[in-house]
Amino acid sequence: MKIKVEQLARSLKAEMQPLYWITGDEPLLIQESADQVRKHCRLHDFSERELYTVDRSFNWEQFRQSTGNLSLFAERKLIELRLQSAKLDDAGKLALADFLEEEQTDNVVLVTSPKLESSALNTKWFKSIEARSLVVQVWPVKRDELPGWLERRLVQAGIHPKPDALQLLIDRIEGNLLAAMQEIEKLKLLAGCDETISLDAQTVMQVVADSSRYNVYQLVDSALLGDLARTQKVLNGLQTEGLFPLLVLGAITRELRTLLPMIEKRESGQPVNAILQSHRVWFNRKQAVSAAITRLRKPLLWELLEQARIIDQACKGLSSANPWDELSLLLIRLCGADVSTAKQNLLDNA
Repeated sequence: MKIKVEQLARSLKAEMQPLYWITGDEPLLIQESADQVRKHCRLHDFSERELYTVDRSFNWEQFRQSTGNLSLFAERKLIELRLQSAKLDDAGKLALADFLEEEQTDNVVLVTSPKLESSALNTKWFKSIEARSLVVQVWPVKRDELPGWLERRLVQAGIHPKPDALQLLIDRIEGNLLAAMQEIEKLKLLAGCDETISLDAQTVMQVVADSSRYNVYQLVDSALLGDLARTQKVLNGLQTEGLFPLLVLGAITRELRTLLPMIEKRESGQPVNAILQSHRVWFNRKQAVSAAITRLRKPLLWELLEQARIIDQACKGLSSANPWDELSLLLIRLCGADVSTAKQNLLDNA
């Protein structure tokens, strides 16, 4: 049976399932859902836990031995499979199908994976798995849903945010739920054990540590997606926070060098999904990287790397150029926007 994250707590009160499969592209919600399943298993006396990371080299005989090691005196066991790819090979499919056929009561399997596409969900094999399991589909929190999601999490932590404080937090986390929870943990220190606090923007500025390390990654991904407005917003935020421009440049340069071989493979005719898999692109970055290697061309990347070299000199005081203005122009080109128009905008806003 397929359910949403919000339905998991209620579903766990029903009959214990032999297999729980959590799939999606939001790390925090996957982690929290898996924690709920682990807690549920502990309450039902599954005292042992084994963990396997499943990649292309994984030997499924390990899993078979783990589930087949049954005796009258064995402890009940939770076996976790962390899939690095949403696609299973034939050995993996057969191993999971055989496990469910055995109808074991002393072993429970917890699978976590990147988002399963509709083509995978609709296969005959997966439908047979779903019929005897609980499949939790994790959907990202949409941008317009983020204020409500963040406010609920704050209230649960004993923090009642004023509108200006809530907006400031939203601007700082840039949609990164893991970053949001880290900031909430810091703010909880203000509330104490049994107290609640009213949170204003000034308190947020005083208490919340700099989270620009997340914004640098958001900056890069926004540029890869071609989202110029968001890219400029994040870049301006980093400049306002006083981040050293060389750190921003380093993140961009690393990404450009990483993209080069992927674009070469794409231009030679390799499928995008195969390229992402061979370069082990993390599932929550696949959309951005896929958009970039589809849209960008090698000559532009070489030009951007040369531009980055010039910006590096500006960051080190070896030229009179403004590093932030030059970073802005580089990102405009990476987004695919018109540079001459952008230059005029910079002059108008100077």
